Amino acid sequence: MKLITFDDGRVGRLELEERLVLPLNVGSTREYFERNGRVTETGERLSLDDVRLRAPIVPKKFFHTSGNFREHEDESKNVDWSHPMHKGIVFFQNVDAIVGPEEPVIHPEHLTSELDYELEIAVVIGKPGKFFGVDDAPDHIAGYVVFNDITARDIQRREMESGVFSFCKAIDTFCPLGPYIVTADEIPDPHNLDMELRVNGVVRQKSNTNRMSVSIPHLVAYHSPQGYSAGDLITTGTVQGVAGFSGDPDMYLKPGDVVEAEVERLGVLRTPIVSWQEGNGTPVPKKVDW
Repeated sequence: MKLITFDDGRVGRLELEERLVLPLNVGSTREYFERNGRVTETGERLSLDDVRLRAPIVPKKFFHTSGNFREHEDESKNVDWSHPMHKGIVFFQNVDAIVGPEEPVIHPEHLTSELDYELEIAVVIGKPGKFFGVDDAPDHIAGYVVFNDITARDIQRREMESGVFSFCKAIDTFCPLGPYIVTADEIPDPHNLDMELRVNGVVRQKSNTNRMSVSIPHLVAYHSPQGYSAGDLITTGTVQGVAGFSGDPDMYLKPGDVVEAEVERLGVLRTPIVSWQEGNGTPVPKKVDW
């Protein structure tokens, strides 16, 4: 099943080939998972062309994983940062930064000149729980969704001097998610999915989920001591090809760019990059710093 959120927050089941939306009697996709999918259809049949897709879910908690793809960890060694990026780094995302498909990422020019992309998968938790092992983890996995972890590398570089980072990824609109959630029953092997990110049609990242260092069930079990609610999200980490580790400053995102983050069977998440003025309708504010 492909679950969407559309228009003013309605939830529906997407029949992609027929381009049909079948609305559901539930208040949110989080509630859908809280009710273990026991919801009914409204009986409506809407054309996908007549609705506006939103971010498919806003979780209660959004867990980040860093350094899980060996290739991305290797490319991070191209830059002289104060701390290495090991797998197992865990931090929270700001859920208020979530935007949906076709919604813009606003480039805060007063904060960063190194706006970067990171193609990832977010795992959707369908069953609450905590302190469980790898063998029990699949029971808690409800689905998957494409995620683009927008990052201000210059801010991250400063944060890494303390060995941690969060602000660089949590700025408003820095969390594109979508276009829909694909339930786990449609993805028999999440460890063999092609991944590709394009900027203005040019491939920047290309890999496969089989290059993860740590499996998805292992990630889910690893995060479980923090406690899960139905609808929470966990990211898998990104693959090689980010601008920040390329040595080419021209690869950083700028207003006018369009990013397409694609994962096999999970769809394409399309994100335009816009200036502060275009996105907010106001002049760029003065930077507030320590």
